[in-house]
Amino acid sequence: MGVSIRFLGGTGTVTGSKYLIEHGGQRLLVDCGLFQGYKQLRLRNREPLPVAPDQIGAVLFTHAHIDHSGYFPLLAREGFTGRAWCTPATRDLLHVMLPDSGHLQEEEAEYANRKGFGKHQPALPLYTVEDARRCLKRLHTARLHERFEPLPGWSASFSGAGHILGAASVLLEVGGRRLLFSGDLGRPDDALMLPPEPPPAADVVLCESTYGNRLHPKEDLLAELGAALSRAAARGGTVVVPVFAVGRAQAVLLAIARLKARGELPRALPVYLDSPMAVATTELYERHLGQHRLDAAQCREMERTAQMVTSVDESKAIAQRHGPKVILSASGMATGGRVLHHLTHHLGDHRAMVVLAGYQAPGTRGAQLAAGQASLRIFGQQWPVRAEVVQLTAGSAHADAEQLMAWLRGLPKAPRRTFVTHGDMDAADALRLRIENELGWPALVPEHGSTWLA
Repeated sequence: MGVSIRFLGGTGTVTGSKYLIEHGGQRLLVDCGLFQGYKQLRLRNREPLPVAPDQIGAVLFTHAHIDHSGYFPLLAREGFTGRAWCTPATRDLLHVMLPDSGHLQEEEAEYANRKGFGKHQPALPLYTVEDARRCLKRLHTARLHERFEPLPGWSASFSGAGHILGAASVLLEVGGRRLLFSGDLGRPDDALMLPPEPPPAADVVLCESTYGNRLHPKEDLLAELGAALSRAAARGGTVVVPVFAVGRAQAVLLAIARLKARGELPRALPVYLDSPMAVATTELYERHLGQHRLDAAQCREMERTAQMVTSVDESKAIAQRHGPKVILSASGMATGGRVLHHLTHHLGDHRAMVVLAGYQAPGTRGAQLAAGQASLRIFGQQWPVRAEVVQLTAGSAHADAEQLMAWLRGLPKAPRRTFVTHGDMDAADALRLRIENELGWPALVPEHGSTWLA
């Protein structure tokens, strides 16, 4: 009996990663992510999966980002009772991120009901904080390179992927096949994370393609960020930095700490990390020394760079403080979270600046800002954009096209088939072409919902 892969997300888009593996009447899900961005993608989050959750025996997480993990509370609420496997650092992050995601779902539904701008009456959250907390009981951990059995007769192991704390590639062995899921791959030159490990041999490879058609610029993150922050500070403006609470927030904090230490930013420039999830995540780096490039002293330096803001009252108080300041707040694509409130306060101020610090998926507010849109719809109304918008080109946590190819070239032998996933269509197809032309391997970009034999 063959092994099949059904692509339930992460195809033609960088969000919603879900890969259903079936063999011998058993089913396993690699990643369990939320769709983000365009409304037609987000609507998929409310559609039932083509297989009942109670028919899925296990889940394997490559890492904790919500586009890879954020559907899990709903899966568990709808009947999943198996084990979910991840690395220890990913488990710690999920304990922070999934309840926070549930809180955002509740908060946005409550706000829509209170203001009356929701299209559904009443607006309901996709899942709640309590749903998220309950699903955490399903988590089990395995260290890198430790073999474990997610289902009877199935073997799996994790290897380091860089990218963010705890991120891993997954090797799944079942039915005589070796399936390798890259997860999101980091950069070999990342300032914060270790480089991805060389991939193990596999019959089938699923490779991400977020930057499959691009190369990272030579620009230095410190130079690029320092110039932007100095310019805004000189005119007395507030800088709002939408950040991913895991990875991007810490990388920007580290860069600001180094800029201040070098005298390229005023030491007195106030910096706020306004995201309970990002605050909790920053503290985890010291717990997982050896999983990244920082030592304990550097972790503490990163934490001291900003005033950590957790309460709503503290968050509101930031808006009342005059003079130049830097506010780092989630979410990184401005799809939700406290950063939306900061944007409503500062988008209309010509002295202010919005720094986009990472990839902005099409359909998100961050992508609209990057495209130079004159106004932004937040909380049911349009807000004019008069602030300077800066899209950083340096410092991405994703491998670029050349680095993805280098990782693939590290495979001990050519796989039978390569699937190019987790990329917008132009990026995914560009990487597919390179794989076919430069490596001579059969490669394809699967369609959403399609099923292939491994």
